[in-house]
Amino acid sequence: MATRSGSPWTGLGAVFVKELADHLGSARMLILEWLVLLTGIGAVYTAIQDLKTTTQQDPFLFLRLFTHAHQPLPSFIAVLGFLIPLVAIGLGFDAINSEFNRRTLSRVLAQPIYRDALLLGKFLAGLATLAIGLVALWLLIMGLGLVMLGVPPSGEEMLRGLAFLAVAIAYGGLWLAVALFCSVLFRSAATSALAALGLWLLVSVLWPIIVRFIAQAIYPTSPAELLLGLPNLGRLEFQQALSRISPNTLFGEALLGILHPGTRALGPVFLEQLQGALMGAPLPLAQSLLLVWPQVTGLVAGAIFLFVGAYVGFQRQEVRA
Repeated sequence: MATRSGSPWTGLGAVFVKELADHLGSARMLILEWLVLLTGIGAVYTAIQDLKTTTQQDPFLFLRLFTHAHQPLPSFIAVLGFLIPLVAIGLGFDAINSEFNRRTLSRVLAQPIYRDALLLGKFLAGLATLAIGLVALWLLIMGLGLVMLGVPPSGEEMLRGLAFLAVAIAYGGLWLAVALFCSVLFRSAATSALAALGLWLLVSVLWPIIVRFIAQAIYPTSPAELLLGLPNLGRLEFQQALSRISPNTLFGEALLGILHPGTRALGPVFLEQLQGALMGAPLPLAQSLLLVWPQVTGLVAGAIFLFVGAYVGFQRQEVRA
């Protein structure tokens, strides 16, 4: 059996720089950036107008920039939860199949570049592009809040804001891996985009409805539950476990624990868990990070799993012209 010589990552830097330059200079990325910017700034600006009337004694005033909603606009994190998958899918839905359609993949791989470096370089370039946009938006939001609120953020607010940024990048990386997987799986760019968008609509819109029907079918309402009005604990736990298959649920729970310091649990809370707790007292940052660590790990693991699937599929494809 023939073995390849040299490092499989030879050419990774060249692919990364070339793809990053293409993303940052493309008209598609410019449209997506302005869409996120205008929507996010609008949500934060209306939140600032409301927060100006609140007391300055709020120890986490800056965090409320991300979570406060003013009708008819949703909160900033709700806007990001909707737009980050669109941006990630827009960056990766034609990463591989466009090379097939332009007949350039065989020419690229004829150079001293392995498939490993090509696929990973495209993924890292898309992730870096997404991270650059999110970091710039985060800095803009923090600067806007500093100017218009007139108070600086505390050290813990900055650390929680950075944790929020890391979770948002991980969430975007998962949807970028979804788009890359569809790009490998489908030769047509239009089919790839539709498949990725269809999966996004399934887990964000339809999955919560499906989960409720499944939980109700497995745990039907009992007569005692109807008479006493008590919730079915088994149904609630099963429904929560199923809902966490969706990346949107993991993203929302992670941000709930990070941006709401008073959050002590992300599921059903029992009375014994409240013993000795000061109601309304915020958790330390380390405890909040421990609370959301499973959700963040799930997002990262999902991105790795999908990238491995794309890698295996790409290695098995015929690329000769």
